This record gives sequence, structure tokens and C-alpha cells, in this order.
Amino acid sequence: MRQHQVHRLKSIAEFHKMKGLPSPQHPLISLFNYETFECSKDINHKNFVFDFYHISIKRSIDAKFKYGQSHYDFDDGVMFFIAPNQVFGIEKIEEIASNKSGWVLMIHPDFLWNTPLGKNISQYEFFDYAVNEALFLSEKEEVTLNTIVKNIEQEYNANIDRFSQSIIVSQLETLLNYSERFYQRQFLTRGVSSHKILANVERTIEDFFNDENTSGLPSVQGVARSLNISPMYLSSLLKSLTGLTTQQHIHEKLIQKAKEKLSTTELTVSEIAFQLGFEHSQSFSKLFKNKTNISPIDFRSSFN
Repeated sequence: MRQHQVHRLKSIAEFHKMKGLPSPQHPLISLFNYETFECSKDINHKNFVFDFYHISIKRSIDAKFKYGQSHYDFDDGVMFFIAPNQVFGIEKIEEIASNKSGWVLMIHPDFLWNTPLGKNISQYEFFDYAVNEALFLSEKEEVTLNTIVKNIEQEYNANIDRFSQSIIVSQLETLLNYSERFYQRQFLTRGVSSHKILANVERTIEDFFNDENTSGLPSVQGVARSLNISPMYLSSLLKSLTGLTTQQHIHEKLIQKAKEKLSTTELTVSEIAFQLGFEHSQSFSKLFKNKTNISPIDFRSSFN
């Protein structure tokens, strides 16, 4: 297996230097057009970690990129969100685009210091999605976001004063709120693939409980890994489709299996708990009662 080299960029200025860009106008924030971005094949098979937020829209008809396990042709606007300390990699750049377009916005967490967004930015779950789970924008959606970014650009290029931070942060929050809305749209409009994922989740959890060679309880990370998507993205997708997170789906299946065993076998509660992957029967009983409002023993008694 190829071992990818990891490059950590601690400042926005370091990013500018790596890409051959002029120094940023502000040490904690940068906004520039994607066509000025130096896109070299030298970054193939490398992983990166930023100490700042990186938000971008990229569009390029003749470029073929591979981020992680997914390819993007960039015929339409594709939006990426990268959080500080999130590892991402570019497996392969097949072509260098001559007509690439879009924008890149980078914000250091210190720029958000002592603002409501600084405290609440973690609520935007898409910062925890894998990079290969990008947001695909309609033309109308892209126009909406570009308009907001133009407002940020105007303030970024103006003389910095005591109002600059609050104005930019306000626009950034608007950008993130619209992005969240568009992600929810993406979940809903990808009906066929989304429901296929739902079926795969159900089958994966079912197979786990039916496999005598497995031990312990199924995990959100394990289910997501089997589907080649990130745990956070999977939970967000399932919640938009069913109202339940991945963990809740696991619990639903677990309770279903427990009910089957309680009603059709003579196994003790402790034996059932062990078969389902619990180390302690008390933990099983507590979860069962929390989900059904009845203890395992009382549930079994209702069948006698």
C-alpha cells in the first residue's frame, strides 16, 4: 500500500507560498479566485492537514481530479469544506485545467475568536464529512453562494477597521447556513443512491448480528467504513431520510434482535446480552428499557 506523505500547513501564509500566491492581505483570512491557484501534479499522492478552515467552489470542464476514492469532473460547481486538523488527500490529478474557475476562502479559527460563530461553527456537520463527500451545486445555488462571497471579498479588500471582523463573520455564517440547506437538498434529491445506502446499512447491521465470528457491538465507524463514506456524513444522510442517526439504526436493529430472542428462546437475559455483543447484561437491560419502556424480563413475561 502506498504511504502518502503528510504536509501540515500552520498558517494561511504558508498555503499562499506553497501555491505561488501573493501574501494574504490579512494573516487570518484569505479569499482568492481559483484560476490563480497553482495546481501542480506534484501534489499527487500526498496528504494535507491545515490549521485553518478551507472552503471552496471549484469548476473546471477539462480537469479530472481524484479526491480519496471519488472522481469529480467539475462540470458543475463542486463545494468542499475542510476543517482544521482534518486529513485529506489528492490521489491523482489527471489533467491540469486551462479554464478552471471558482474561489477559495480560508479562515483561521483565531479570526472567529470571541464571536458567536466561533463557538457554534462545530454545529455545521459538513466540516466533519470526508472530502470525497462534496456538495454538488445547482446553477442557482452556486449564484447564491457566489453573491455572498462577493460581499466577503468586498470587505476583505477594503481597509480593515473595527467593523471588518463582525461583517465578514456575519457573511460567513450566512454562507454556512445556505450550504447546510443545500446539503439537505442533496440528500433528498439523490433519492435512488440514498435509499440504496439505507438498504446497505440495514444489511450491514443485520449481517453483523448474524455472523457468529463477530464480537462486541456494531459501531458507527464500522458501518460507515463498510460503505466507504464518513461516519458523520452517513449519520446526516440517514437522519434526513429516516429521522434516525446511524447509532439509532444500530440500536433499533439490536432491540429487534433482542425481542426475537426473548420471545422465541429460553436463553437467559445474560446469555442474550452476551450473544448480542454486550460485556455486561446490566448495560443491555438498561438500553432495552430505555428504548422500549419495559425491562427484558417483563417483555418476556408478556408472552407467557
